Amino acid sequence: MKLFLSDLDGTLLTKEKIISPATMQALKDYVNRGNRFAICTGRALESALTVKSTLGLDFPGLLIASYNGGLLYDVDEKKVIQRIGLSFSLCKEIDKIASEQGVHIHTYSDTHILAKTQDQELDFYTRVIKTPVTLNPNCFSELEMEPSKIIAIELEDHDKLENFKQTLEKKYPNELSLVYSHPNYLEVIPKESGKDSAVRNLSKYLGIQLADTIAAG
Repeated sequence: MKLFLSDLDGTLLTKEKIISPATMQALKDYVNRGNRFAICTGRALESALTVKSTLGLDFPGLLIASYNGGLLYDVDEKKVIQRIGLSFSLCKEIDKIASEQGVHIHTYSDTHILAKTQDQELDFYTRVIKTPVTLNPNCFSELEMEPSKIIAIELEDHDKLENFKQTLEKKYPNELSLVYSHPNYLEVIPKESGKDSAVRNLSKYLGIQLADTIAAG
C-alpha cells in the first residue's frame, strides 16, 4: 500500500478549478489498486470537503490535510486525526501587528472564514474559496478554538506584506512558519505544522513507511 498526497490549487485542479478526465481516471486506478489518497491543501477543511463532494473525489479511505497540515481528517471515519493550533494569545498579537501595519488578515473556524471587515482582499479571496464568511470586528478575541492558520492578504503593495512577514519572523522565530502560497497570500501557521509534517503524520496514522509516500504540489 502506498500513500499519495496532492495539493489542490495549481496541482490537482486546473485553472478552471476542475479535475481533468485523465487525472481523475489515474486517481481511480491508483485507489482501486488498494492505495490511499490524501488531499493536502492550505484551504480550510470545509473548503476541501466541498471540493471532494463537487468534483467526485469520493474515494474510499480518503484523507484530508487542511490548513497546510494543521488539521488532519479521516473522511470515512468523519473524525479529526490531529489538530495543531495557534494559541489565542499569539493570534491576538498577530492581529495587533496586522492592524498597526494595515495588513488584511483573517482566520477560520471549522465551518467559516472569520474576518473583521469586508474589504477588497476578502472579496478577492472568496472569488474562488466559497467557504461562508462571518464578519466580526472582535473575531480574533472571540475564537472558540485555536485556529490552525491565519492568512494575510495584500493586493497592491507586496513590500507591505513582506514587511509584515519579516516582523513576525523576527518576533516569533520559534512559534511561526510563514510561506507565500500566492504572490498576494502569506500563510501563517504553527511552527510544528506544515505539509511536510502532514506527510509524516498521515503515514504514521496509516502505518505506511515514508518510502511508500508520494507528495505533489
